[in-house]
Amino acid sequence: MTDLQLWLSAVEMGCFFGMLALAYHLVYVGAGFFNFAIGPYAMIGGLCTSWLVITYDLGVWTAASISIVLALVLSVVTELGVVRPVQKRSGGGELPALVAVAAVLFAIQQAAGYVFGYPTLPGQVLVTFGPVEVAGVTIQPNTILMIALGIVTFVVTALWIRFTRTGRLLRAVGDSNHAAALLGLPVNRVRLIAFIVAGFIAALAGILFAPKAGVHSLSGLGWSLSGFLAMVVGGTGSVWAPLLGGMLLGLVEVFLPYYFGGQAHVYGMLVIALVFFAFKPQGLFVRTVRA
Repeated sequence: MTDLQLWLSAVEMGCFFGMLALAYHLVYVGAGFFNFAIGPYAMIGGLCTSWLVITYDLGVWTAASISIVLALVLSVVTELGVVRPVQKRSGGGELPALVAVAAVLFAIQQAAGYVFGYPTLPGQVLVTFGPVEVAGVTIQPNTILMIALGIVTFVVTALWIRFTRTGRLLRAVGDSNHAAALLGLPVNRVRLIAFIVAGFIAALAGILFAPKAGVHSLSGLGWSLSGFLAMVVGGTGSVWAPLLGGMLLGLVEVFLPYYFGGQAHVYGMLVIALVFFAFKPQGLFVRTVRA
């Protein structure tokens, strides 16, 4: 494997981790806590798509659309059926909501194993075309789609947050949930929108990444942890921060095993987690609240 191929693979992994981190970021800004069910949403996107194509011979776009809708339903149920009632009963506490979301994570994984089975399924590529040769490096279609759509996702999200009314409401609620409620802003609606958009991004990420290594019902937990760490590394100061965190993890995921052995990336991830949690828990980009 050439250095260029390594860098390309790291960018692909970085885009995946970054999209998961972006989903975390949106829920954190809109609802003020970490939705650890992001990984299972991504798993449902990739796993359900493959299962529908393999089992029922559906077209990949039809299967992907159904899978995204299923992930959106799960994200809505997480907010309206789990998080909001738990926070209401606990007086708005974050810890009960985190515990509830952790339960949702494992519930989705168990349900996915029961419905779709436990074997690893091959991911489905949304668009098939021949490999592209660039500087002597062969780039597969799924790599091109992951990188291109990953970047497009960040661009569209940044424009949405900056220039649309809903995006500005999300930023206002994120600055101060209590103040936004006192001003009469639709806090609950903004929270729900944040969950829905995050669910869509996570499901899309899962669909795009599944062709790289396959997907199974237990993928959600690992993806949740990777996306959360990417968000912690990048911080919450910018919509682009999750992408930076994802790219750093992508470099670790690709280069450490190549130079130091198959499990080196696990220790690398652990070191990064320890360093950032201990010395820079706010991440590389710190979020500032407007006065």
